[in-house]
Amino acid sequence: MSEIILVRHGQASFGADSYDKLSDKGVEQVKVLARHWQEVGEQFDHVYSGTLLRQRETANELLALVKGAPSASTENPSFNEYNGDPLMRVYLRDHAAQEGFDVPIAWPIKDERLFQRIFEAACAKWIRGELTPSSEEANFEHWADFQDRVHTAVDEIMARHKEGARVLVSTSGGVIAMVLQRVLQFPDDAVITTNWMVRNSSVSRIKYGRGKVSLTQFNSLPHLERAGLQQMITYR
Repeated sequence: MSEIILVRHGQASFGADSYDKLSDKGVEQVKVLARHWQEVGEQFDHVYSGTLLRQRETANELLALVKGAPSASTENPSFNEYNGDPLMRVYLRDHAAQEGFDVPIAWPIKDERLFQRIFEAACAKWIRGELTPSSEEANFEHWADFQDRVHTAVDEIMARHKEGARVLVSTSGGVIAMVLQRVLQFPDDAVITTNWMVRNSSVSRIKYGRGKVSLTQFNSLPHLERAGLQQMITYR
């Protein structure tokens, strides 16, 4: 059996000028994971990441665990997180007032609780196909397109890497949740619910081969669930 090991990037820089960069805590989360894997003798045959900076930074901290000492991960934009900004902008413009939010709301949204409430409401509309982008939202990605690119990417990895291969993928929470849908066949609503659960630098594992694919680990933090490190556990 072969294996895909999915790692969610470390904590990003919420509220900063650029979210797409690991925070200091995010870098340390991944360094701790790398040390843990070195201690237990983990080694991988291949490493992939999306093209987002936080995903590549995470992969870079894990390169020493990959056979052949690659200088960088193999980048595949299909492992990029969906872009939440245009979803929220369309929701704020077309739906927020009718659903009880006081608008206008300052952008970018700095309050984490308000951000989460609006994000959840926007995603609920998104997966039902109820968000209609204008020509100004050129980077809007429809739910079906996001689903197709992630399912296709994981299928391509399973087709390319066989014979007991161990493939490390540095990606994001939404992508991990969508990969799980491909494996477990759960409904679209559950993808977003699962997305909210995925913790920074967590590990999920998929075994595949002989016509079978199964989830063997989800959202695991063996490197942080130890004395003195629980404060390092984050969701955003």
